[in-house]
Amino acid sequence: MFKKVYTQQYPFEVFPTAPRYHGRHVLNRHPDGLEKCIGCELCAWACPADAIYVEGGDNTEDARFSPGERYGKVYQINYLRCIFCGLCVEACPTRSLTMSNEYELALDNRQDLIYTKEQLMAPLLPGMEAPPHPMRLGDTEKAYYTPRKDVGAPQSAANVAGRPITGPAIEVGGHHA
Repeated sequence: MFKKVYTQQYPFEVFPTAPRYHGRHVLNRHPDGLEKCIGCELCAWACPADAIYVEGGDNTEDARFSPGERYGKVYQINYLRCIFCGLCVEACPTRSLTMSNEYELALDNRQDLIYTKEQLMAPLLPGMEAPPHPMRLGDTEKAYYTPRKDVGAPQSAANVAGRPITGPAIEVGGHHA
């Protein structure tokens, strides 16, 4: 109560946000550059503010944007409506949609706050190829969503809560297994 109140001088002193801060959305890519979004529209259905618009499209052999049958042809997030709750991230079955720590979204034009797919897509990293292109990680969609053992993906000994499984934890028919 008797401590001096500190006022952050925001534009001149920028402090980092918390690691789990909900900021601007990002549409992620697979390691070969294909999009993770499959155009299922679950994020739009989960959004309580009706800030997301998704229109799915079909992949063809000539134009492949994601490993599955469909991809997000049109993807828009209206940041004038978004309440940054994160329900869209939880609804995404492919972990395509995540939230970054970017919070400076103030603009003087309302139209500029409707982000399109091109603005939301993660940048291409070295070794990635811009879609459309054929699948590079495997011949089937399963190769993209199942961790490969030869890559060195750690096999976790954890349960659903993320805690390590130790000793007899499951009781089967009155006896510990």
